[in-house]
Amino acid sequence: MAIATRNDLRNVAIVAHVDHGKTTLVDAMLKQTNSFDAHFEGEDRMMDSNDLEREKGITILAKNTSILYNGTHAAEHGAGGPIVINVIDTPGHADFGGEVERGLSMVDGVVLLVDASEGPLPQTRFVLRKALESKLPVILLVNKTDRPDARIDEVVAESQDLLLGLASDMADDVPDLDLDAILDVPVVYASGRNGAASDNKPENGTLPDNDDLEPLFEAILKHVPAPSYDDEHPLQAHVTNLDASPFLGRLALLRVFNGTIRKGQTVAWVKHDGSVANVRVTELLITKALSRFPTESAGPGDIVAVAGFEDITIGETLADPDDVRPLPTITVDDPAISMTIGTNTSPLVGKVKGHKLTARMVKDRLDRELIGNVSIKLVDIGRPDAWEIQGRGELALAILVEQMRREGYELTVGKPQVVVRQIDGKLHEPFEHLTIDSPEEYLGAITQLMATRKGRMENMTNHGTGWVRMEFIIPSRGLIGFRTEFLTTTRGTGIANAISHGYEPWAGNIVTRSNGSIVADRAGVVTPFAIINLQERMSFFVLPTEEVYEGMVIGENSRADDMDVNITKEKKLTNMRQSTSDTFESMTPSRQLTLEECLEFCREDECVEVTPTAIRIRKVELDANARARSTSRLKKQDA
Repeated sequence: MAIATRNDLRNVAIVAHVDHGKTTLVDAMLKQTNSFDAHFEGEDRMMDSNDLEREKGITILAKNTSILYNGTHAAEHGAGGPIVINVIDTPGHADFGGEVERGLSMVDGVVLLVDASEGPLPQTRFVLRKALESKLPVILLVNKTDRPDARIDEVVAESQDLLLGLASDMADDVPDLDLDAILDVPVVYASGRNGAASDNKPENGTLPDNDDLEPLFEAILKHVPAPSYDDEHPLQAHVTNLDASPFLGRLALLRVFNGTIRKGQTVAWVKHDGSVANVRVTELLITKALSRFPTESAGPGDIVAVAGFEDITIGETLADPDDVRPLPTITVDDPAISMTIGTNTSPLVGKVKGHKLTARMVKDRLDRELIGNVSIKLVDIGRPDAWEIQGRGELALAILVEQMRREGYELTVGKPQVVVRQIDGKLHEPFEHLTIDSPEEYLGAITQLMATRKGRMENMTNHGTGWVRMEFIIPSRGLIGFRTEFLTTTRGTGIANAISHGYEPWAGNIVTRSNGSIVADRAGVVTPFAIINLQERMSFFVLPTEEVYEGMVIGENSRADDMDVNITKEKKLTNMRQSTSDTFESMTPSRQLTLEECLEFCREDECVEVTPTAIRIRKVELDANARARSTSRLKKQDA
């Protein structure tokens, strides 16, 4: 047994809070290492290949790229030639934490991006804790130094305080933590958009004194260790992600830890249940820039894709058939939010020809999602046409529903709920650590808003720039429907970010919406005449000529109770002609809600109908008389 290293290779993950510039920095790294052909015309955020990622401006799926670095520092830190740097671009949103955990299992070091103005935020703490638990070396990269409101010294100090705080919290759980290494974290200052990095601290609001990313590459080569392996150890490779090819079928993305894997080789496939099957590797692909190319073999430290495994899933191991040594499975944090997903049961189901309507189709799609997404769970609730899906947060579940909608599925989606637990005989619910950045003038309004949602303030800091940072501990229930109300309260200027804080005793009843719903009392088509007559007392979500049905929520009431209205009422015709009879200048424009806003708006007795062409809110019980009877029954029980 002899431990050897691959000096021609580095595996690094770029982690940060959402919108701190990870994907833009990867773009600059690819361009500066001439990773593309001369005729390649790359667009911004090339790693965000998913349509939803481009629309929302966030990374949803962890992806890897390969950079061939042959710059000025390759010779002193490598094996005499170019060095391959495998870069994992991870999501910055806490709801996609499962992607981060998978990404960290593939790498030997972490580049932590921190915005030069915003500083460390909740997701920064989350990814940093995961990196320290894995004992990965950290490089701190202060990005966006050219922001006018940059405060570089304070951000570096806050990041070091965060590292120290995490180290002290983890001292009991990880006894052999290297405190000296944590205290001596290297710092690089950069502007990812301009492709510039430096070891020297620039003035606040200015670009680094160097016009390329060489200092960042040097820090990666110097502080991220080369992959080490036992040269006598048999093959061990860990499946960390899945992909698909129209020609090769399912692809398993894996990191080779020991041994060599070859195209055409027969390997032992160790499944989750402990069973072992011998399977032939039909194709072996290696990543270069944004494309995959066939290769004959891959050694320790390489991140490759293999084909030939029809049902392989994340966390399984490929090993030597003659000496099977499985690797530990990947563990992720438990889900905190759940909602019911089922087939569309509204009167307008199947209006668009050729879309996926049956329970079998919906169940098959949810099962496929479970294969590639380790952070969600599917729970059988005893109904043949509906299932409970559990995830990290509201956004993660909404993204899944939006993807299914775009694929042609028609669904009924219930209001998001929290996943509760019984601990020592008492009911506990998940809590979140919420960080809010807002202009000072909204401090009172935000505090009042948080109080109604059972949030308690833990910390408040005024940076002296006109903005204040507040930290709250709040039940996850209190964040359902919070974002829209928060943006309204702060006139769209506030920034709110939350991350899991664990479970605490049930906080009591939370009223998240004070206004009632406007419900259509019959089927038909919306008329401008009906909207104009009703709009002074309510706001609408529907447009004239839109088809509605009984029990469909068509607007928001100005009062607390629900109201059934006839939105299809037409103007009676007379034989008198008036110049103003058909003008609608007084009609207030309707609010068009997104899927996330619909899920936030829902009450317990409401759900969301999702189709490829429309998103509607409706009552679970469509019949008005049946709803009235159930309401009366509940009042009698409470009395």
